Amino acid sequence: MAVHNYDVVVIGTGPAGESAAINAAKHGKRVAVVEKQARVGGNCTHWGTIPSKALRHQVRQIMSFNTNSMFRDIGEPRWFSFPKVRERSRVTIDQQVSMRTNFYARNRIDLYHGIARFKDEHTLMVRGSGENQEELVADKVIIATGSRPYRPADIDFRHPRIYCSDTILGLQHTPRTLIIFGAGVIGCEYASIFSGLGLKVDLINNRGSLLSFLDDEISDALSYHLRKHGVLIRHNEEYERVEGDENGVTVHLKSGKRLRADAFLWANGRTGNTDQLGLENIGLTANGRGQLQVDEHYRTALPHIYAAGDVVGWPSLASAAYDQGLNACDELLDREFRYVTEVPTGIYTIPEISSFGRTERELTEAKVPYEVGHAFFKDTARAQITGDTVGMLKILFDQDTLEIYGIHCFGDQASEIVHIGQAIMQQEGEANTLKYFVNTTFNYPTMAEAYRVAAQNGLNRVF
Repeated sequence: MAVHNYDVVVIGTGPAGESAAINAAKHGKRVAVVEKQARVGGNCTHWGTIPSKALRHQVRQIMSFNTNSMFRDIGEPRWFSFPKVRERSRVTIDQQVSMRTNFYARNRIDLYHGIARFKDEHTLMVRGSGENQEELVADKVIIATGSRPYRPADIDFRHPRIYCSDTILGLQHTPRTLIIFGAGVIGCEYASIFSGLGLKVDLINNRGSLLSFLDDEISDALSYHLRKHGVLIRHNEEYERVEGDENGVTVHLKSGKRLRADAFLWANGRTGNTDQLGLENIGLTANGRGQLQVDEHYRTALPHIYAAGDVVGWPSLASAAYDQGLNACDELLDREFRYVTEVPTGIYTIPEISSFGRTERELTEAKVPYEVGHAFFKDTARAQITGDTVGMLKILFDQDTLEIYGIHCFGDQASEIVHIGQAIMQQEGEANTLKYFVNTTFNYPTMAEAYRVAAQNGLNRVF
């Protein structure tokens, strides 16, 4: 068995692992990366962000095709099978894998495929296919193993009609009806996707409202548009048991309701991928959700072992994971780093949602006086041209100083539009005020000019 020595070993090739490994290599460190799958990219590339967003794009195109009289006569039927739509998204996955594999080769990072397990605090055993094993000795280790869907033991995920958010991408048929349990970000995104394909969807929420961390007005808008596309939302419900048979799935709720559908998707919670790491051999313990606790330097209880990305919990976003991996590596390189705390929300429902900063509820509870500026997309020329008139931009700001407290956007390109507001909010002093948007010339027609419209709307409320 060969023994290899490295300055840094990174476990996982998702966004956190990739950014950490490349950062270390570019600063002269000898780096190895361990990936348990046959191809790099992690959950983000193969089961999470990339395939679901690519799938969403295909569904949006179908929805546009089915409703635009320029493409088809009203009443002319068009039906698309899920496997056919899914196959198109695989092209994007292959492109991502090819690009990311090249990153490691170009930066001369050694890539090992197999399961990494700690032998001691500085040694990792990597078990590949068959009996092949490698021993990696490292000064520093970064754990970036990501997460997977939480699967309750009382649900039979081996049944061909019962899925989690990973296995749903392997769906081989196109059901007419679908039950989704869990109305978090993943559940809402898949409710949008499948209802866009024409399925009748039951979305079961064990809370009282959808995505309660969002601004209430945005959450209400999401609920309205999901219902408009045929999603039946059931709040404050818990499942008692889930039964699959040859023809479908029956879900028994604790409230006594009995729901029936062609397929069932579990989308409630995720678990950190730490169970195979051999943490007991180095004295580290994951919490009940398989996550590792880190300090503000991304260090675990062992100061030479770091963790970043979904495996540390909040915010469990690919964007944040990339930053966390980068900054964890900067810390171990004794470079300037930051602890990632301010992250924009991007939710790829149809229409999409994005926000940055505080909500109306948070400001009200904190007794911070504020005012609101709105721009409705239906009133902007660019949205009228594209036909994407659903949605709005909302700015929350101080009544006196005009300092911006929060940006909330719902509609087409929301996750792009929010970054303009984010950039201004992170400026110092008077640069972070509503006046910037009024005093700046925006291209016309664009979606970005919604900031000028919303700012003027807000100023009209206070002057």
